[in-house]
Amino acid sequence: MKRSTKSGLIVLILLLICIGGYTAYSIWNLNREGPATAISGTGSYRVAEDSDSYDPGTAKQYKRNFIAALYIEGTISEANMSYNQKWLMNTINTLKNNDKNVALAIFINSPGGAVYQADEVYLALQDYKTTGRPIYVYQGPMAASGGYYISCAGNKIYANRNTLTGCIGVIMGNSFDLTGLFDKLGIKSTTIHSGKNKNMMNYNEPFTAEQKAIMQAMCDECYVQFVSIVAKNRGIQYDKCVKLSDGRLYTAKQALENRLIDAVDSWDNMLRDLAENELKMPGVKVTTFKYQKKNSSLYEYLTGKALEIQTAKAAAQLGVPVEVMEAMNNSDRYTPMYLAK
Repeated sequence: MKRSTKSGLIVLILLLICIGGYTAYSIWNLNREGPATAISGTGSYRVAEDSDSYDPGTAKQYKRNFIAALYIEGTISEANMSYNQKWLMNTINTLKNNDKNVALAIFINSPGGAVYQADEVYLALQDYKTTGRPIYVYQGPMAASGGYYISCAGNKIYANRNTLTGCIGVIMGNSFDLTGLFDKLGIKSTTIHSGKNKNMMNYNEPFTAEQKAIMQAMCDECYVQFVSIVAKNRGIQYDKCVKLSDGRLYTAKQALENRLIDAVDSWDNMLRDLAENELKMPGVKVTTFKYQKKNSSLYEYLTGKALEIQTAKAAAQLGVPVEVMEAMNNSDRYTPMYLAK
């Protein structure tokens, strides 16, 4: 064996050992520390200290109080890279029970997500308001569908002038009938099940009219719930709200004209309004609460890439788009979503 070949083989072996060792360390570290961390109670600063109504002597009375700037970002689900339901629910509950907290200022940048999680957050925020403390909502680049649903818990909703919001509607998973393709390729796929609708929306059986009606009824029920939430919290007549709730996105200007938001302004000006006019506490402290997932381990990266390769290979073998295979493998395909598409 040539010297160069031996050297290359040694380098390859050492590289594989390093990758294996790092992967093992990543898995151990993941199990030891947990999958996520959060920025809680950091980034404190004071707001409206330059207000004409600011008085240093009076401000001493609430120097320990704080507005919680709570960030809700990413697709609303159980957990993903930018969103974590458990962390968010725990944070809202903790703030509710903290007598030093005087208000919530929620920053939302989300296309929406699962109906269950969005409603759970909305209800938690309504429960927070039983303390008598206000909630002001600021909509960032996007606060659509489930993001708008959560916004409705706010006493007042602000938006950036470039915000996209609204998208009031419900979507449920796609149904792919591949039985014709399977017949052409000579593929037989059978799912053993009891109950004629147990296997509905699976790719190896046609989607019947009855099954479509079943799914549509579930979708419609979630839609009525969404529209009712908007109508009640925004003071819009239900029939008028239905006309607004056709699933479209609205610009901030359009949303203001339709009473879906209260003001188009900056985050800083919303905080000023909250501190100075609502709380009568100019100079009050603002403390940031924001979820942040740890960087993925090498193991997570490699397994994710392996799944992508396998999905692409299966799609190529069947002659269908990769998106179809991904949708077929999506465990949320039966889940109603308040999600902008």
